[in-house]
Amino acid sequence: MSAVDDAITSRRSIRRFLPTPVPAATVEAILDAAARAPSGTNMQPWRGYVLAGAAKDALVDAVQAAFDAPAFDRTQEVPYYPDDFFEPYLSRRRAVGWDLYGLLGIARGEAAKAKVQHRRNFQFFDAPVGMIFTIDRRLATGSWLDYGMFLQNVMTAARGRGLDTCPQAAWTHFHRAIRPVLGLAEEETVVCGMALGYADPDAPENTLVTTRVPARSFMRFDGFM
Repeated sequence: MSAVDDAITSRRSIRRFLPTPVPAATVEAILDAAARAPSGTNMQPWRGYVLAGAAKDALVDAVQAAFDAPAFDRTQEVPYYPDDFFEPYLSRRRAVGWDLYGLLGIARGEAAKAKVQHRRNFQFFDAPVGMIFTIDRRLATGSWLDYGMFLQNVMTAARGRGLDTCPQAAWTHFHRAIRPVLGLAEEETVVCGMALGYADPDAPENTLVTTRVPARSFMRFDGFM
């Protein structure tokens, strides 16, 4: 139990990685373990692409070029966030942004510096392995919920092997740039990207530890003695 809890609670979104390679066999073992996630009627809706070396560089180059093109259509196929944020979610979102940028020395209003940092998403924060996860767009909401359990398993299994990750919704804005590079099937849409590797211990952004509200603030307990 302690090992499982440690893998869950030590997981953080790492935003600068060491260049240390990760063997394909290790990534495959992580994904095989993660695929034990439950899914409605065992549909297993997850698909994806594991990229390293030249294959990763090709995707990075294409998406960063799209990021740098002001006229590129960044419309998401499936909206990740609401159009208007409200409490308590607005405050939580702002807090993590300010905390991260504070560690990086980016002050409020420094849009150019913030853009440079955001662009780093699209090089997987220098991780040696980048993954793009996709789903068949014909599936319904339940399969997206199932997918979340699979992704959590990926990150937990990585931590169990001493590796770090960063799940990245930012890639969903560039599915049009991703599609031709990876040869996505017509029915595939991007769920997220994920960086995988070893955290750079000297990077200030990797000292960020986000807060979590306790269980009793979001759950009601009834019937206990």
